[in-house]
Formats: sequence, C-alpha cells, structure tokens
Amino acid sequence: MTNEPASILADRGDLSDYSLQLNRWYLKPIGAWPPSSATTRLQRIVSIILNVLCYCSISFTMIPCLLHVMLENEDIQKKLKVVGPLSHWFVGAMNYTTLLLRSKEIRYCVEHIEMDWRIITRAKDQSVMVKNAKFGRYVAAFCAGFMQGGVLCYCVVIAFSTEIVNIGNETRIVHMLPCAVYKKLLNVNTSPMNEIVLASQFLSGFIVNSSAVAVFSLAAVFAAHACGQLDVLVTWVTEYVNESRERNKGPNYSGIGVIVEHHLRVLRFISRIEDVMHRICFLELFRSTLDICMLGYYILTEWSDRNFQGMTAYFVVLISIIFNIFIVCYIGEALTEQCEKIGNVVYMTDWYHLPYKNGLDMIMIIARSSVVTKITAGKLIHMSLYTFGGVIKTSFAYLNLLRRAK
Repeated sequence: MTNEPASILADRGDLSDYSLQLNRWYLKPIGAWPPSSATTRLQRIVSIILNVLCYCSISFTMIPCLLHVMLENEDIQKKLKVVGPLSHWFVGAMNYTTLLLRSKEIRYCVEHIEMDWRIITRAKDQSVMVKNAKFGRYVAAFCAGFMQGGVLCYCVVIAFSTEIVNIGNETRIVHMLPCAVYKKLLNVNTSPMNEIVLASQFLSGFIVNSSAVAVFSLAAVFAAHACGQLDVLVTWVTEYVNESRERNKGPNYSGIGVIVEHHLRVLRFISRIEDVMHRICFLELFRSTLDICMLGYYILTEWSDRNFQGMTAYFVVLISIIFNIFIVCYIGEALTEQCEKIGNVVYMTDWYHLPYKNGLDMIMIIARSSVVTKITAGKLIHMSLYTFGGVIKTSFAYLNLLRRAK
C-alpha cells in the first residue's frame, strides 16, 4: 500500500510542518517545545531560561494569592471570589510542568507524524491526511482563541475596574487585580507596585493560558492525525478485499502484512497520546468541574449586584472552559469510535468471497479492533461525551450547594 508511487507529493515535509505548525507556535514561546537531535545548544539554553522565567512569573502570582486566601481576614464569600482564579493558575502551572516532564513522549508523537507523512505516498491517502490535519488546526486555533480570549477579556475587565482605598488621611484610586494579593507581602495600594503586579499577572496569565492551549492543541492535532491514519487504513482494507476478490488470488501476505503493521503502528501512536494526556485530562476534569461551578456562582453574584460588566467577563470565561473540556471529551470519543470502526469495516466487506486463507487473515484486524482503545483521565475515567455531561451535571450540583449555603 505505502509502496505505490501513484502521485508522490513533493512538499511532504511542508505538509508535516503544516500539521504541527500551530503546536510549535504555542509551545516555543514558553520553552515547552520538545528538543530533537537537531536542536542546537543555544536553543536548549534559551528554552531553560524561558522555563525559569515562566515559573518565576507564575509563582509571583500564585504565592501572594495563596497567602491571601490563607491569611487575609475576609468573609467566605470574598474568599470564594479568589478560589476560581487561583485554581486556574494552579492547574495551568501543573499543565506546564507536565508538558516539560513528558517532552520525550511529545517528541515521539511529533516524529511519528513526520514519519507518517514520509511513508504515505499516494495522493489519495495524503488528501485524507490533509483533511484531518486541517480539522486539527481549526480545533487548535479555536482552543487558543477561546482560552486566551476568554481569560484575557476577564483580566482586562478587572484591570479597568478601580477601587477607592483609604490610607490614613489619603484617598487613592487603584486598579483591581485578576488575582488577589496578600497586601502585607505586596502593598498593591501604592503606585507603581499596583501597576507592576497587574502587568506580572497579565504575563503569568498568558503563560498558564498558553500551557492550557498547548495541551488542547496537541490533543487535537495528534488525535486528528490518528483518525486520518485510521481513515487511510479503511481505504486499504476495502481495496485489499476488492482486489483479492476480483483476481481470485491466493494469500497476499504482502498486502495484509502492510495493513496489519500499519494498524499496529497507529495503535502504538494512540497509546503514546494516552501516555501524554491521561494526567493532563485528570487535571482538566478537576479544573473544569471547579471552574464551571465557581464561574456560575460568580455570575449569579454579579447578577444580584447588577454588575453586568463583571458578569459578561465571567460568562466569556465560562464559555471558553466549557468549549475546551468538550473538545477533549469529543477527541476521546472520536478516537474510540474510529478504532472500533476498523473492525466493523473489515466485517462489512465481502470477506466471505475471499479465498479461505485470505479471509482468516482479516480476523487478526477484527480481533485487535475489539479491544477498546481509550483516552482516559488518570487511567480511571474514559474521556467521552458522557464524561462531558457528567462534568456539567457535577458542576451545577456543586453550584446549587453553594447557592443554598449562601
């Protein structure tokens, strides 16, 4: 199948770059793009410097916010206002750490995709791969737009809001902060400290959002590529059965060997995606459940206070969170269905018209496809649309408890 030079595209390297381009754009600014053997020493040093700067920026936001929650003498309602942003920064930092720790697995997936673009040579097969690569890019772009746009909108709305503070006989107007700060550590009621902390929170917000965007875009692009390979495999199976039937050949071990080998190659790729994603998916399920609950609570609070500006900002963030967790759950379901589809396609072909040994060869594919392939959260929860529904229901159940407790 892969040896047929029917119409070899000259820009195969460009196509693999096209598939992975957005991932590179999202990961390089935060120093999380996995190094390869071709990475220079200077590039590695720059990545390390970026890693240190990113962690320092995130810590500069998280530590004062955590101290505010623990030490500031406030009522529970005001502290709940801080929990949502703090959880977003915390999970973003964990995602960033996971991206760095799993760089070898990510590099393997990247090289696997590049190799697939080299070994698939037929124009018909490559057009299927391009179609799926476009879908992966669209999803990655939408994830970036929703996440960065939603949180940036929230930060801008909060930053343009001001509050009046009284210090002795002096009255000052200061900008509000997206993340609250323990004022005994950083006196944000003075200038320029208020502006410095505000700018640092914008920067750290960009970093944690970029880590979340990187996670979702990697999942989308890797899953789209795997689905494209499975679509190509469906074409090969159909062609193999039709050719064997029409020519009434004996066992074509070369043809069935290529199909089985490529099927196992795709399944190995999906298992690597699972290795990269299962910890991240667990964190995202936790974050999404908490964030949807807290954002719903904030929206109800702002509605009762008739603060429509703040309510709009929270609503935009809520939509971005729901969209991104839906994408991850949809990807998990799509991969599972696509893997099962291979066995169904083999069974639905006219395999019963094949010579006896050829028909037996197809059993291997059916048997392997009967094993459920899943993307999980922490090796515990299958990422699917059913899981997405469970996240929404759980979030609103906790929201109802918060509303009653208020």
